[in-house]
Amino acid sequence: MPLNIPDKLPAIELLREENIFVIDETRAIHQDIRPLKLVILNLMPLKISTETDLLRLLSNTPLQVEIDFLKIRGHEHKNTSAEHMRMFYTTFDKISDNKYDGMIITGAPVEHLPFEDVTYWDEMKEIMDWSVNNVTSSLFICWAAQASLFHFYGVPKYPLDKKMFGVFKHQVSDHKLPIFRGFDDEYYVPQSRHTELRAEDIVQVEKLDIVSQSKDSGVNMVMAKNGKQIFVTGHSEYSRETLNNEYQRDLGKGLPIEVPRDYYPDNDPKQKPIMKWRSAANLFFTNWLNYYVYQKTPYNLDDIGKNDKPLLFDYHSDGSGI
Repeated sequence: MPLNIPDKLPAIELLREENIFVIDETRAIHQDIRPLKLVILNLMPLKISTETDLLRLLSNTPLQVEIDFLKIRGHEHKNTSAEHMRMFYTTFDKISDNKYDGMIITGAPVEHLPFEDVTYWDEMKEIMDWSVNNVTSSLFICWAAQASLFHFYGVPKYPLDKKMFGVFKHQVSDHKLPIFRGFDDEYYVPQSRHTELRAEDIVQVEKLDIVSQSKDSGVNMVMAKNGKQIFVTGHSEYSRETLNNEYQRDLGKGLPIEVPRDYYPDNDPKQKPIMKWRSAANLFFTNWLNYYVYQKTPYNLDDIGKNDKPLLFDYHSDGSGI
């Protein structure tokens, strides 16, 4: 099934060139089926690139998905045109009375700041609190994962001596979890951050489970409330060139940056990066939409938040489902 996204969004043509099935709002209104409703708070500077990366992965599902893009109220967007923001983004006050099947909050280039010093921290807290009773399942990525774990559970972040930068091998904790259906024992995730979460803090919180981590890059995925909240430190959504673009950007600024780990053939930035995380990324987003959003959300959006719906699948010890 296709993604249902706003008319004329630039990502439409980019995704069609990759043979990804998308339809615009005009065509979608003639289909008599309730789509899943997602809201994406896009905090990344390069809005169109992030939109395209996320939509590419959200399209890999038989479900029709309708998406609203959310921006921070009054925030200046230096890397995206005002016209694009006006056409495709709305503010929280305009959607706060809505219910959504799923929500994604992206990373943001503010991890060097204490959470309380981020200019939009109050609005961020308001949105996170709102999600508890108005969204079936929320996915927090990179800085948003750190911010939400701190806000909801008091889990701190720590500065790293150098940037965690590259593609890292991660281990699955429990194949019976629906989020890992179809995963291999090990899978790859790009990481790009200057701060970290520590497992010893997370395990002290009874409501949290670490479900994926790496011996080199640490905690990757944390889950709460049976999948109502999923926190991911890495960037499964990144395209092939994203780390390369970040590397070249930092070099151009004269910043101390190492070659991203396990990314280029022979560690040579002159060569084309190796894409080794796409299959796991597709599985992750498909499993999230299916098992934690679609299988749990009520047909009537107004019923979201009234009762948490259990998973509809019984998983055996070998990871198979009925």
